[in-house]
Amino acid sequence: MSNQNESSLDKEKQPNPKVKVERKEGEPTAAFKGASWGALLVGVTAYFIGLFNATMQLNEKGYYLAVLIFGLYSAISLQKAVRDKEEGIPVTSIYYGISWVALIVSISLMGIGLYNAGSIVLSEKGFYGMSFVLSLFASITVQKNIRDTQRARERD
Repeated sequence: MSNQNESSLDKEKQPNPKVKVERKEGEPTAAFKGASWGALLVGVTAYFIGLFNATMQLNEKGYYLAVLIFGLYSAISLQKAVRDKEEGIPVTSIYYGISWVALIVSISLMGIGLYNAGSIVLSEKGFYGMSFVLSLFASITVQKNIRDTQRARERD
């Protein structure tokens, strides 16, 4: 009886072995995926908080919101088109070109809007610019991670 109690106590003292999740070849690490999603959430959240607290008119807030959404969509679309071409997946020249133009236009609209915004102080302009760029970069990285994960799991 005491042997049974001792063996159950020994089992309780031993640490539980951690289950190691196997990563597929070509799949990004969990840390990289988390950092990418974190950067996207920080960038977009900061941008939205800035818009919410801004003293500009509602139509100006709408302009900056539309530019962010347009920029995120165009960045993801361009990343997908570039990657498809690289992997030999057919991409029409018109779509590829429109993707580039859309990203350039969204960045230009942000720059022109901030340059001409007289009601925004320079530090706020920098804040909007940096959160915009962070959001664009993070959206590209998140899309890449999703695609790499999907591709790695399809191989098995």
